[in-house]
Amino acid sequence: MAAPKKVKIKLPLTRTERDDVFVGLNGKTYLIKRGVEVEVPEGVAKILERKEKMLSIAMEFEAQAAAPLEDLAKQK
Repeated sequence: MAAPKKVKIKLPLTRTERDDVFVGLNGKTYLIKRGVEVEVPEGVAKILERKEKMLSIAMEFEAQAAAPLEDLAKQK
């Protein structure tokens, strides 16, 4: 069985996001340090990309759901 393709990633280190990131893939676990370039299997990088995409979609949905409530509050 061939080894999975590796890719280099660097997760941003921000004031609000300082913790390492845990990822599980096919029974293996990875703890990825923020602010440091690391080499991970391509599947781990894809999981992290999807996580960011889903977070963006969730935030957009949350903003759309809150808009009617904000409009209602302005009417009072």
